[in-house]
Amino acid sequence: MTIPTFSPATSPSGHHGLAPTWRWTRRHLFPTPFHALLSVATLVVVAWFLFVALDWLVFSATFIGDSQADCIGGGACWLPVTQRINLFVYGFYPQTQAWRVDIAFALAVGIFPLLYLKRIDRRWTLAYLALLPFAMWWLLKGGMGLPTVSSTKFAGILVTVFLGVVGMVFALPIGILLALGRRSKKPVIRILSVLYIELIRSVPVITLLFMASLMIQLFLPPGMNIDILLRVLAVLILFTAAYMAETVRGGLQGMPKGQYEAAAALGFSYWNMMGLIILPQVLRNTIPPLLTQFVGLFKETTLVMVVGVLDVVGIAMSTTSAPEWIGLENEVYLFLALFFFVICFALSRYARHLERQMEKSRR
Repeated sequence: MTIPTFSPATSPSGHHGLAPTWRWTRRHLFPTPFHALLSVATLVVVAWFLFVALDWLVFSATFIGDSQADCIGGGACWLPVTQRINLFVYGFYPQTQAWRVDIAFALAVGIFPLLYLKRIDRRWTLAYLALLPFAMWWLLKGGMGLPTVSSTKFAGILVTVFLGVVGMVFALPIGILLALGRRSKKPVIRILSVLYIELIRSVPVITLLFMASLMIQLFLPPGMNIDILLRVLAVLILFTAAYMAETVRGGLQGMPKGQYEAAAALGFSYWNMMGLIILPQVLRNTIPPLLTQFVGLFKETTLVMVVGVLDVVGIAMSTTSAPEWIGLENEVYLFLALFFFVICFALSRYARHLERQMEKSRR
């Protein structure tokens, strides 16, 4: 008669997860009595903090009411957000046309499934990204069958998402062209690219925003006016593109010379070599810094408030300064932090997904 035996990592039911987890826990959290004491104390503090935080944020919080007098639960008072949620999301956009904003948001969110799904041809994804800014502008601004809405009505999350998404779509291709221009063998193109990149990188973005909002109009013909939203959007795109150009240039310099020589030996033209061989490898290797710059662009959209464009931060500041909501600044700014965290965390997760795909392709 044979007595069945089981390895430490395998249970009779065939599960393999508990033993490795327990070994990792003992090795990292409880290697000695002193470390075990520290680990237990830390876990207790973290558990206590989470309980207190959740109690204040959710369990004892007030979500329904008309004024600050209704906040009697002892927790957070979310009424400044819930009472003005339409203002936070749509700004001053006409409520009868709010469906256009919803569709624009849906188109922007639709980028993520397209980027994750492998079965979709990348050419369709690139076409979607190329058309997205124009579709969003048509939906939000109007024309061609839709009622026109003044950009002065744009505010809140509407402005933040529009500037962030359109800025990301345009900044990367412009940055790639600038990087190629800086490495060009033609002196005029190379000098102009270097001057542009160095000039933009040496000036704070807030200075460029002031120039776009105040000085550009001085150089335009009388009666000609460029929408303020498009002006600040152009500044954000060109500013981010200058930094992306340096990131892409670093990737180009890191490419082995053999790649260029092999492409030339096969008879590839310059643009075919770059588009089919060099740039795909460069962009794959520069994913982390490029995504970091995308996150930075999204957060820099908050600076447009200083030139009179009310983004979500501007709406938050107007809310906290309203007499009926004075003293509830913490809740309003926590809502802002959660909003930006969700967007930036999604971008960082996508960056990590691309990195894992790159690691698999190298094996």
